[in-house]
Amino acid sequence: MNWKGPLFLILFCLAYTLAPIQQGSALAQDIGIGPEIQDDDLDTGGDIFSDFNEDVLGAHMAEDERFYRYGRFFSFALSLGMTSFDGNRGAAYENDPPSYGISLYWFSDFHTSFGLGVEYSRHSMFIGEPTLNFKTNAVGFITINALRVFFSYRYYIDTSNLGTALTYSNPYFIGRIEYWYLTNKFIDQSNLGNDTGGGLGFGFGTGLEFPIKLRESYIGVELLYHTVNFHDKYTQKFRPVYEDLTGNVYTTMVSYTISW
Repeated sequence: MNWKGPLFLILFCLAYTLAPIQQGSALAQDIGIGPEIQDDDLDTGGDIFSDFNEDVLGAHMAEDERFYRYGRFFSFALSLGMTSFDGNRGAAYENDPPSYGISLYWFSDFHTSFGLGVEYSRHSMFIGEPTLNFKTNAVGFITINALRVFFSYRYYIDTSNLGTALTYSNPYFIGRIEYWYLTNKFIDQSNLGNDTGGGLGFGFGTGLEFPIKLRESYIGVELLYHTVNFHDKYTQKFRPVYEDLTGNVYTTMVSYTISW
């Protein structure tokens, strides 16, 4: 059997196939490109997503460390102020200041705090003529006690790039979920019991905190607008003197705050 012919053909094909690879290696060596450099061209230097995550985690940890070192964790506030109304309720009510408040806040970082609190105010109303529910004699004098509990969210504005006065005033925005409870007492109608009821409300506004001693004590000023669904909001009992008791609420509170 003549096997030399096929063997020669196989060797010729292998030589023809390997020649370009050998030439390419020789050319790489001639121009100074070694195996290490060729491998580096294919190496991206690591996982770019892992590198990005490490940067974010490092920045977050640094911010947390700064907050634990320089930030406030809790605040306790005692407040005095003024509560007023607009609309028909504002026309009917006489305000009896001051309003009182007590609240507790806890901070999650430099810009965010959450709070629970209670506020109380007194008001009065006098109707000296007959109305729909009091046709024979006027309802007379009514005192109103307004108690509300609230859960609040504060966002403190970043003032690092602003002036010194704004930085030390610690400005913030505030939003509150509130529950108002009214007690109406008919002073001149001894046969009538108190008219009581509650209503859900929301408050929005802004405030400032001026430090007495950094991280320890502050004087705060807070201005809020409230919209409340009072239980007697659409009452008709005082017509025609007052068609109803619709109206919104405004509060201005000054507080002394202790922080730690």
